[in-house]
Amino acid sequence: MKLAKKILGITMVLVIVLLLFALFVDQEFKIEKQVEINASQNEVFSYLKNLKNQDSFSKWGKMDPKMDKSFYGNDGTVGFIASWKSQNPDVGSGEQEIIKIEENKRIDFELRFKEPMEANNTAFFIIEQISKDKSLVKWGFEGEIDYPFNLMLPFMNMDKVIGDDLQIGLNNLKELMEQNTNKIVP
Repeated sequence: MKLAKKILGITMVLVIVLLLFALFVDQEFKIEKQVEINASQNEVFSYLKNLKNQDSFSKWGKMDPKMDKSFYGNDGTVGFIASWKSQNPDVGSGEQEIIKIEENKRIDFELRFKEPMEANNTAFFIIEQISKDKSLVKWGFEGEIDYPFNLMLPFMNMDKVIGDDLQIGLNNLKELMEQNTNKIVP
């Protein structure tokens, strides 16, 4: 009985220490990746602002070609929503909405994940002109993990978990844009 009380006491102290530690751990994370593309800023922006085009380069869009998709509104405009539902737990279900467009420069999205877990995050594309026919594209993802689950952030490499997938998508976009310059219709 004494051993059980000691184990319970130690466990309770450990849980309290972890919960206190979680109070001081940042809840927010931000990942940003980039790639240079041999295409004009206008060409890249015109392609990226249409959410339906993400399936042609995004790693997540390629993970389940049979996922159910629905679209609401006018693609390439603020308020357009693309929703998905997949049996693949790595894809899950949710929706993405265009929330802001700065013509030829930036597109902001709200991501509302429903499965395998609920979360609201934001993502963005920033397109910068390097030269007449060369652009720098940045793809970013920002989010927050609620207390006390934020305790996992120091142990999770979010740059590896999400950043690698963003970079794969950007590399796919580069290949797509450079192979199809002047052939891609937004």
